[in-house]
Amino acid sequence: MGSSPIVVSGSSGTRNRPNNKSKNDPCVSSSGFVYLLVSFVALGSIAGIYVRFMMTPNVHASISSIGCKEDDEGSWSIGVFYGDSPFSLKPIEDMNIWRDKKAAWPVANPVITCASASVAGFSSNFVADPFLYVKGDVFYLFFETKNSITMQGDIGVARSTDKGASWEQLGIALDEDWHLSYPYVFEYNDNIYMLPEGRAKGQLRLYRAVNFPMKWTLEKIIMKKPLVDSFIIPHDGKYWLFGSDHSGIGAQYNAQLEIWYSRSPLGPWRPHKKNPIYNTDKSMGARNGGRPFLFDGHLYRVGQDDGETYGRRVRLFKIEVLTTDRFEEVEVPTGLKESIKGRNAWNGARSHHLDVQRLSSGEWVGVMDGDRVSSGDASRRFHLGCASVLGVAALVILFGVLLGAVKGLVPLSWCPHNVGKRSDASLDWERSSLFYSRMRLFCSHLNRASSSLRARIKPNSCSGSLVLTLIFLVTVVLMCTGVNYIYGGSGAHEAYPLHGQYSQFTLLTMTYDARIWNLKMYVNHYSRCSSVREIVVVWNKGQPPELSEFDSAVPVRIRVEERNSLNNRFKVDSSIKTRAVLELDDDIMMPCDDVERGFKVWREHPERIVGFYPRLANGSPLKYRAEKHARKHNGYNMILTGAAFMDTKMAFEMYWSKEAAPGREVVDNLFNCEDVLLNYLYANASSSNTVEYVKPAWAIDTSKFTGVAISKNTQIHYGLRSSCLQKFSEMYGSITNRKSEFNRRMDGWDV
Repeated sequence: MGSSPIVVSGSSGTRNRPNNKSKNDPCVSSSGFVYLLVSFVALGSIAGIYVRFMMTPNVHASISSIGCKEDDEGSWSIGVFYGDSPFSLKPIEDMNIWRDKKAAWPVANPVITCASASVAGFSSNFVADPFLYVKGDVFYLFFETKNSITMQGDIGVARSTDKGASWEQLGIALDEDWHLSYPYVFEYNDNIYMLPEGRAKGQLRLYRAVNFPMKWTLEKIIMKKPLVDSFIIPHDGKYWLFGSDHSGIGAQYNAQLEIWYSRSPLGPWRPHKKNPIYNTDKSMGARNGGRPFLFDGHLYRVGQDDGETYGRRVRLFKIEVLTTDRFEEVEVPTGLKESIKGRNAWNGARSHHLDVQRLSSGEWVGVMDGDRVSSGDASRRFHLGCASVLGVAALVILFGVLLGAVKGLVPLSWCPHNVGKRSDASLDWERSSLFYSRMRLFCSHLNRASSSLRARIKPNSCSGSLVLTLIFLVTVVLMCTGVNYIYGGSGAHEAYPLHGQYSQFTLLTMTYDARIWNLKMYVNHYSRCSSVREIVVVWNKGQPPELSEFDSAVPVRIRVEERNSLNNRFKVDSSIKTRAVLELDDDIMMPCDDVERGFKVWREHPERIVGFYPRLANGSPLKYRAEKHARKHNGYNMILTGAAFMDTKMAFEMYWSKEAAPGREVVDNLFNCEDVLLNYLYANASSSNTVEYVKPAWAIDTSKFTGVAISKNTQIHYGLRSSCLQKFSEMYGSITNRKSEFNRRMDGWDV
C-alpha cells in the first residue's frame, strides 16, 4: 500500500504536501530494501549452485581462448564420409580407422572445428562450406572460417595425408576486405581456380592459384552480380554457372536459382532463357549446397533446404535436361542418415553443404558441414533469458507483497506526482495533464489491487502457504532457466577432443529381467551422449526384451548369457569395435558431460581404469569402506567398475587369463567383487598408477525407485567385499601402497 495522493488547496499557489518521502522511498524503506537484498542474495546463490552442478561448459571455448565465441550464425564443424557410391556415404567412425598418436580408436567426426582452426593460430567462430581438392594421395580442404575478431568470413585450408583421418591446418588461403565463403575449387587448362562467394562486394570473382594452396591472385571479375554459392561445371561442350541472386526485385531469399553458360570459365557468360530457374519456397533446395558430381553418366546437383531454419539439410537432384533453353531436374534420396542425438551431435540440428568425389581407388569420399544448433539460436536464448529474468523480478515483488515486506506493487514515490520538489509551472501542468492524472490513477489502482490480493491470500493460512510455496518454486525455476538461457550456451553435452581429434566408445551394462524399467531409461539417456557408438546389454537372467522396445539413438546389442555370473561383465567380445568400453551399471544416471569428461581422461591414460566412484582399501585387516573413507584419507587405490572406462582388449583378456581363474571362482561363490578383482589384476600387472578418478557433477541411483538393487543390505555387502580384499591380496599382492591422491589434475576434474 502506498501514500495518499498529493492534496492541493488554496488559490494563492501555496500547496501543502505531507512529507512522506522516507515512508515511500524504496531505498529508505527498511523492510522493502532488506527483502529485496535478501531475495537477490538467495536467488543468486541458487543460480550459482545451478551453474556449478547443472550447466555444461563450452567445450571448444575452453580449448581455445582466441576463438569459438558464441555466434548467432551457429557453431558449424566439418566431417568426413566414405562410401562405395555417393549414395552410400557413412561417417568416418564407421570405417574403424585408428590413430594411436591422436588417441583415437576409432577416429570420429567432426575432423575440423573452430577449435582446430583457432589452435593453429587463426581465430575462428566456426568452419563451414568445405570443398575438397585431391592431389594424388593428399587431400586439401578449403572452407569458410569466420574470424572471431573481424566477424568476417575468410577462406582457410587444411591438408591430410591419411585420407581425411587427421588434418594439418595450413592457414588462411584467401582474405579480402569483405566476407568470403563457399570456396569452390576446380581445375581448368592445368591451372587451379577458386570461385568463392563475395556478394558483399557485389561481384563474382575468379581467383587462380600462383602457389597452391596458400597464394591466389585475382584472375577475372566474371560477373558484376552478387551471386551466392556459385559453381562452374563443364557439360556437353559448354561451361555452366549455377548461382543465386537475392538482390533482384521479387527474389525470394534462399529460394532463387539462376543458370549462365559460356565456352570458357573465364566468360563471357550468357543467361539461361528460363532465368530465374527457381524463385520458390526456400525449402525446395534452389540454393546450391556443394559441388555437383557425375555418377553412372548422370549429373547431380546438391541444394539446400532452408525451410525450418537456414541450412536445415541438403537435398539431392538429378539433372535430366540442361540446355540453353531448358532445365529439368528431379529430387533423389541422398542416402545420408541424420543423427537423432540432437544437440549432443556435432550435426544434430542441420547440415547444408556436401562435396563428394570419386577417388582413383574407386572409393567415394565426401566432406560435409554440420551444426548442433539452429540459426539465430544465441539471440533466441538471450531474449528468452531476459524474459525469464523479468518474470523473476515480477514474482519476487509479488512474493514480497503477499508477505507484507513490499508495501504496494508500485510505490507512489516512483510516480510523477511524488518525485520531490518541482516548479509551480510543473505542478500546474500536472493538474491539467490527462496523462499525469491517468498515471496517478494507475499507480493507486495497482496499490489497491496489491492490498486486496494480500487480503484474499492470507500468508498464514494453509492455502496462502501453498501459494507462497508455488510462487517460490516457479521463481527458482525461472531464475535457473534465465541463467541457463543467457550464460549456459547451447546446452549441448559435447565431446571433448584430444590432440584435436574425436573418438567413440562402447557402452556396456549387465542386467536381468527385473530391471527392464531401469534399462529402458538408461538406453534412452546414454544413447544420446555424443561419443557413444553402441550399447551392449549383457543379459544374465530371464527373457530378454525386443530391440524395438528401446528408444535409442545408437545400435543396441543384447548378449544373452547361458549362466548368471558377474564374471560375464568382462567377457571377451570380438564384436566390440572400439578400444574403449564404459562399464556402467543400468541403475546409474549421470549427465552426458560427465561421461564425456571421463572418456577424455581415459584417452589420456588408456592403460588405467578411469571412473567415477573411488575407494580406498587399507587397514589391518583390510576393510571395504565407502567413498567417505577415501576422502578422509585424501586418496584412493580402487575405482569401481560399475562406472568406469577401460581398454577392451587389455581388461577383458586380463580378467579371463589363467592367473585370474582363482579370483573368478571367488566372484562366482560370493556373487560379488568382480570390480575389486579387476582392480587387483590391473595393479598386479603394472608398477605405475592404474586407476584415475573423475568427479561427476551428479549421479542418481535409479534402483532406489524400483526396489531392484542388487546389494540391498549395505552391511552384508561391505562384509563380503572386505573378505574379497583379503583373499585377493593373498592371491595377487597388496594394493595398499598404490594410493593416488585427489585433486592432482590440472583441470580440477578429480577434486
